[in-house]
Amino acid sequence: MKKLILAAVLASACSQAAFAAGEAKNVIFFLGDGMGPTTVTAARIYKYKEEGELNMEKLDGKTRTARIKTFSNDAQTTDSAPSMAAYMTGVKMNNEVLSMSADTKAIRPTGADSNCPATGNGVAVDTILELAKAKGKSVGAVTTTRVTHATPAATFSHICHRDAENNIAAQAVVGGAGYNQKLGTGLDVLLGGGRDNFLPAAATANGKGKRTDGRDLVAEMKTAGYTYANTGSSLAAIDGKTTTKLFGLFNASHMEYELDRVKKNIDEPSLAAMTLKAIDVLGQNSQGFFLMVEGGRIDHALHGTNAKRVLEDTIAFDDAIKAALDEMKKRDPELKNTLIVVTADHDHTMTFNGYGKRGSNVLGIVKSYKDGKDLLDVDGKNYTTLVFGNGPNRPAVRSTLIEGSADTTQVLHDDYLQESAVKTSVGGESHGGGDVMLFATGAGAASKTFKGTIDNTKVFSLINTAFGF
Repeated sequence: MKKLILAAVLASACSQAAFAAGEAKNVIFFLGDGMGPTTVTAARIYKYKEEGELNMEKLDGKTRTARIKTFSNDAQTTDSAPSMAAYMTGVKMNNEVLSMSADTKAIRPTGADSNCPATGNGVAVDTILELAKAKGKSVGAVTTTRVTHATPAATFSHICHRDAENNIAAQAVVGGAGYNQKLGTGLDVLLGGGRDNFLPAAATANGKGKRTDGRDLVAEMKTAGYTYANTGSSLAAIDGKTTTKLFGLFNASHMEYELDRVKKNIDEPSLAAMTLKAIDVLGQNSQGFFLMVEGGRIDHALHGTNAKRVLEDTIAFDDAIKAALDEMKKRDPELKNTLIVVTADHDHTMTFNGYGKRGSNVLGIVKSYKDGKDLLDVDGKNYTTLVFGNGPNRPAVRSTLIEGSADTTQVLHDDYLQESAVKTSVGGESHGGGDVMLFATGAGAASKTFKGTIDNTKVFSLINTAFGF
């Protein structure tokens, strides 16, 4: 018995020692923007029914799970800038601030070209991406939003307000004015939307954008050695296994919602396609890589209270996770050298409503589990399973809803907006302050440290430990 106990203690110590020394050569960090627990549940039912599982929930069958607290330095309910920056830096910062010290005040820019004060308003704090780059690893960011939007920007830029997107773009351009020197030789992959923030207001060969400084940053990135893509077709034609620097901007602003990309046959790559191409490029480095992948438009559909696009984009995000997991298991069958983390930056106010019958359409009207009839409110009107705590769609007098898709007033239509309890002004539905979920597997996750209820800043230290930093 004593020998068995000693063996168990030694095995545990060896496991912890290996983890402390750094098990992960590669880390892929998936961020579903705004993907709170209700979104995860609804997407699961939408795609796989009540008894199913999303890819993010099962991963390789060895998933560790945790609840993440998302409050920012100055708010119970965070915005995406400090929440993503907390994951990337381990520092709590104020709303709207990107990867700066906790004392940094958010100063809204007078224009997208604006910068923060040169002194007296905080200092930059290192991101995981910068730390990985300094260790010789390749690094990249992939998103369906503008690449200068809060989540991707938190990985590679430092600024006192997320709205200074032209400045954020300049921080990614190797050798140019405003370049973030902590990136060393630069991001190895940057894919998403946001072309306008890289182009001058005057027309150039690469197009016309929003920059007032006259710079064509697309041209500058090409000069710096990046292979550039601006459509799904052009990205697919690039050999990722021989390309060392990859840059892609597939929309003037955010990329299309997945529902529209597919239905309208728009020539933009899927999130899964961008993720796999990024892995090809980054995977050439024998020292390993760090890749951030954001399903960013989940958040935008939630702000718009358009549940159908929420779920479609969540499934596209989940498909990207499966594609990455399958690809990494080809390269690293037991994921002994690869850590995969999936989480969200904050919740929203979407909620799951009523006592619906199992098997009902999650986008549809609540039908009683007892007799299948519509459940009714106090005024005798039916209501949908998914509703929002606040948002733009709160009718003065509720009407009887129709579970059809012929027009936007019918609840299964692509453009139907779910009803809200509190009617908001311009800006739509707000974020929610609830905890979000985290799923992890692979190198580092096996040490059981991704568990319980933890602060978002703790995730930074867990990833760093897995890397051995």
